[in-house]
Order: sequence, then structure tokens, then C-alpha cells
Amino acid sequence: MKAALVDFHCHLDLFPDLASAISAAETAGIYTLTVTTTPRAWPRNYDLTRKTKYIRAALGLHPQLVAERSAEIKLWEEYLPHARYVGEVGIDAGPQYYRSVDLQKEIFATILRKCAETGGKVLTVHSVRAATAVLDLIESHLPRHRGQVVLHWFTGSKSEARRAADLGCYFSVNAAMMRNERGCGLVAALPSDRLLTETDAPFTRADNRSTSPSDVKATVEALAALRRETPENMAHMISSNLRAVLGDAGAPLDD
Repeated sequence: MKAALVDFHCHLDLFPDLASAISAAETAGIYTLTVTTTPRAWPRNYDLTRKTKYIRAALGLHPQLVAERSAEIKLWEEYLPHARYVGEVGIDAGPQYYRSVDLQKEIFATILRKCAETGGKVLTVHSVRAATAVLDLIESHLPRHRGQVVLHWFTGSKSEARRAADLGCYFSVNAAMMRNERGCGLVAALPSDRLLTETDAPFTRADNRSTSPSDVKATVEALAALRRETPENMAHMISSNLRAVLGDAGAPLDD
């Protein structure tokens, strides 16, 4: 049986028409996690995806927006009991956001603690120039039996990747990560049983256009070539890993 494709991190609500983007991914049969950047965006995303087979919405508070929207953590906490998926959350220590890193850490720690208290959440986590800080907070505040972390577009070192794997984390990989030697080396070193695929659409590009979930096929093909697998075997591996992330032998993304 042909394995379904998985896009475990994209931003469908940043497409020109959210409903159409959801419909396209649903029609294509791509298991898709659409993240939100603020809690205020989550209710509409949730309402439009709750009855779909393949699409789920994640409750987020993006680290790049924390400086201006940290007060929305209260709204995030209000919605959390209704959300299985959490993201995009994490820390961004890039130059543009470095001044808010301490506040980002506070917000991320709160998110992890609340997820641990509730249990059963699946998080997609941003860690730009902050892999060690992100892993320190995960280790301190989210025991692996209380939630599952997937590191989105991970750009840390190989030693940080090993530490993440030891903490039980998974990694969602996109095609842009494999366009240079360092990225290929890192992705090749990730454990096969911890790999998922993503597009981060519409922020990545293919054929001079913004990507969509259907472009995750190219990621599967690039991963297969890098790891000397067939695309079919790689797709089955990703699908199996998704079931493991969700702790459910049934259909991926089931609530």
C-alpha cells in the first residue's frame, strides 16, 4: 500500500485563502499539521480543520512575536485544553529577536509546564540559534511521558541533535534543509526512526513559487536520495514515525 505523505509543519492560515488551502491538502490526502503564530488565530483554524480527515491545527505563540504578544499566553492557556497539537512555539535567538530571548524563554517554559500538566500534547518547536536553550527547557519542564516534541527545521549541531534524540525528540525536515553541505550532513545524521517531513509553507520555495503541502513529496525524494532509500520506503518510514509520535497504531493525526 502506498504511504500517505506527511507535512508536519506549515502555515495554511498565511495562504491567501485558508479554506481553499485546507481543501487542497485534504483532497490530496496529505497528513498536515497547520500551525498558528498567535492564540487568536487558533479558533478559526481549529473550526475549519476539526472535521477533516487529514488536517489538524496547532495552538501557537510564535517566539518571533513574543515581544509584542506575550500577554496572549493567558489566551493560549485558555485554549490549551481543547488542543492536542501545540505550535509554533519555542525560542528564536537570531539578531532580530535576541533582545526578547529572556522573555521567550519564560513563555516557552510556561508552555512546556502547561503541556506537562495536561499531558498528551504534541509540540512543533522552533529553535533558531537556540537549540541548547530549547533542549534545556524541554529537559526541565516536559518529561517525555507527558508530551512529544518535534523539532521543526532543526539547525543545531550534530551533538545537539543527539541530545535531542536522547530526550525523545523527533525532527521535521524540509527540502530547504538539504540544499547545502552542512544541512545535508546534519539531516543524514538524524536517526531514521525520528524523522518526519514538513514544508514550512509558504516560507519555503519550489520552482520560483511559495510551497504548499503537496511539495512535501520533493522532501521525501530528497531524504530518500540522501539516505540511499527508495522514496516509497522513505514515505512508509515517515508514516510509521508519525504513528509513533502520536502513540497510536491507528490513522495518523486522529484525535
